[in-house]
Amino acid sequence: MLVIKNIAQVLTLQGNPPPRVRSAMAELGIIENGAILIRAGRIAWAGPTRDLPVRDLDRRHQIIDGAGLDLVALPGFVDSHTHPIFAGTRALEYELRSQGKTYQEIAAGGGGIQTSVRQLRNAAVDQLVTRGERYFELFLGHGTTTVEAKSGYGLSLEAEMKMLEALAILRKQSRLQVIPTFLGAHAFPEEHRESRDDYVREIMRVMIPRVAKEKLAVYCDVFCDDGYFTVDEARAILEAAKNAGLGLRIHAEELAHSGGARLAAEMGASSADHLEWVDDRDIAAMSKAGTVATLLPGTAFNLGLTRYPPARKLIAAGVPVALATDFNPGSCFTLNMQLILSIACSQMHMTPAETITATTINGAYSLGLSGDLGSIEKGKQADIVLMDVGDYREIPYFFGVNHCLVAIKKGSVVINRLENT
Repeated sequence: MLVIKNIAQVLTLQGNPPPRVRSAMAELGIIENGAILIRAGRIAWAGPTRDLPVRDLDRRHQIIDGAGLDLVALPGFVDSHTHPIFAGTRALEYELRSQGKTYQEIAAGGGGIQTSVRQLRNAAVDQLVTRGERYFELFLGHGTTTVEAKSGYGLSLEAEMKMLEALAILRKQSRLQVIPTFLGAHAFPEEHRESRDDYVREIMRVMIPRVAKEKLAVYCDVFCDDGYFTVDEARAILEAAKNAGLGLRIHAEELAHSGGARLAAEMGASSADHLEWVDDRDIAAMSKAGTVATLLPGTAFNLGLTRYPPARKLIAAGVPVALATDFNPGSCFTLNMQLILSIACSQMHMTPAETITATTINGAYSLGLSGDLGSIEKGKQADIVLMDVGDYREIPYFFGVNHCLVAIKKGSVVINRLENT
């Protein structure tokens, strides 16, 4: 049994059923001077410390006591859009962008995603696993307890399978919970630049059936945007994925207005991600369909863009909004969700409470996991993080700082820095 007590604020997110929309995104269900009781990996009780149902604490109990420390407890972050399996960085391209080159110019010159494809095709599975282990520990160390993880740097059957096999190994051995997504439609490989239809058919007829048969992914994603996959190509791929039993996600409206957001609504996709160029008609379609808008402000920030997703419009229209890092080697290198909260507040004018909701219960909802994750409620999986602040608003306020002292996954303490405080 694990007892957590004397916590300045426990953000339970109890109450309204997910997804949280409109004003419900600001309701965090805060318990002042709170406590949490965990049994067998599940939350058994949460409430004020004075009402803690276990009085005689002894050696049978593992105790985390926040008395005098000013700690905030919240559900572990659910990062619902990441690309964590890659074989090398693209630091050279980072330098080129600092000199004025755009993401699109670098890609047109053979860089961008194609650089990561070349690196990955030359890497062995064990190399990918070793690198992935390091990143997964960093996710946990920053308070993220669940991630969605995409393939997409292979762009061939052999290389995509290699990525998904690495993810399967990491899922078994990591303390981080991983939801795998197949993203063979991330870009067109160099060998298919003049034969787009052939590659689309390969994804539909070869890759998706293999991935589904071997149960290597839960979702299928497509990069539907200017210079990548068209709406018609994305629709065909997503229909094949849906028929194979995979859930649907889509990169949409990042580089231009592509039509991907409305396609997501049309096809019942779980999430449409990025959305910098989304318009009012797209927003209305997503609201009607209940499609989650997964916003990735760290990418716009890192690329030096001035256009961010219209979070306030999306929230006002009743679209469920989630936030994620988009951790990847090319356009966003942070796996710190706390930094994403800061960028969302300062650049998209979300409130701190809305950002907490977007990175916990709404992120979990977009992955079909909100029945078990994303809030601190009796019966749910005990995924909880403790932050070294006295008020939840200080998490984004002190930006660029890792406030996470303790991370608990399935009731087990996997990160504990309290011993050093």
